[in-house]
Amino acid sequence: MADKRGSWQAVFADVANRTHLVTADQMAGVVDEAAARVGLAVELYLIDLGQRALHPIRPSGGAALSVEGTAAGRAFARLELIPVPDGARAALWVPVLNGTERLGVARMLLPAESDPNDRQLREHCWTFTGLLAHLVLSKQAYGDLFHRVRRTKPLSVASELLWQLLPPTVFACDRAVVAAAMEPYDEVGGDGYDYAVESDRANVAIFDAVGHDLRAGLITSLALAATRNARRSGADLATTATLADETIASQQSSKAPMWATAFLARMDLDTGELTYLNAGHPPPVVLRAGRGVRTLDGLPRTPLGLGYLQTEEPIVHSEQLEPGDRVLFYSDGVIEAQSPEGELFGLDRLVDLTERNEQAGLPAPETLRRVVHAVLDHQDGALQDDATLVMLEWTTTDQARMLPQL
Repeated sequence: MADKRGSWQAVFADVANRTHLVTADQMAGVVDEAAARVGLAVELYLIDLGQRALHPIRPSGGAALSVEGTAAGRAFARLELIPVPDGARAALWVPVLNGTERLGVARMLLPAESDPNDRQLREHCWTFTGLLAHLVLSKQAYGDLFHRVRRTKPLSVASELLWQLLPPTVFACDRAVVAAAMEPYDEVGGDGYDYAVESDRANVAIFDAVGHDLRAGLITSLALAATRNARRSGADLATTATLADETIASQQSSKAPMWATAFLARMDLDTGELTYLNAGHPPPVVLRAGRGVRTLDGLPRTPLGLGYLQTEEPIVHSEQLEPGDRVLFYSDGVIEAQSPEGELFGLDRLVDLTERNEQAGLPAPETLRRVVHAVLDHQDGALQDDATLVMLEWTTTDQARMLPQL
């Protein structure tokens, strides 16, 4: 049988061993030859940065496929393995994940007379796509092919800079889920986010620099670098903000002030205690049991870079979360987005959309993808400001939504 365990082991070994010395554009050829050992034909599609369509990594793969209304899109959005007929053979659309970050999907044309619902075959296909994900992440650091595939529009220089600095948009471990979304992905200037999760704590930050140009992107880059540097040195939140203050202030000019609002948070994964410092940023909202229960509106300090205006010691606040609670961070470009008729998107709409998508059983990254697209649609696709969302969830159960059920 083509899918015997030994044959599949040979496939995995072949791909892993032969791709050490290939470029990104040579990877597909190696995958083709290895997959043929078990009668498979594999086509890899990557999601674009706007998360609206899936694009083949080679021209022979055909046209891009919309996330909405296609089998490929359903596999991506709902993290499911989707079988479809293909003449005398069946094909299987399989999500391609790096950890829990959705990179795209793979179309796997199965051997003749294979049953796409056979569990062992599905497990092998799922393992194969995991290997593909690792290869994509490895090879994109050394070439531009995968970057080009994921861009439907040219990026501004500020966007190019920020996307190189930001962590992946999704992470999950046994007690926490973090997801993020940013628009407009091709022209984002001053917004940014960061996170780092260890075995006992999760750190999350969101930034919004003054302006909407390359200078704003540089301010956010300084804030990101300074807060990471402090965090990695073991600094507390107040000290972290102080270093960012000093770093941004050192680049100030007399012509135009440089500053960024920020919200820095740290969650204890054992107890659910969330400590936070607000540097002039819109306060996040705590979501519990299908509704927003409170905003984290503890007294803020001045924005980063304007610490010299701070007259009192900044206060680090604390909030006790309950299991299953989600903290939704956002930039003002989300709630202040205006329709052509002048209607604000607003915090109530943001919370309602987030909760409705969560209650529909969607994984956190799909919820944020749909919400940020709703913000874009509210403004007919033309955002007047960057719109960034970050969700932090304290959970031991929702991780199950982040991986497909085989």
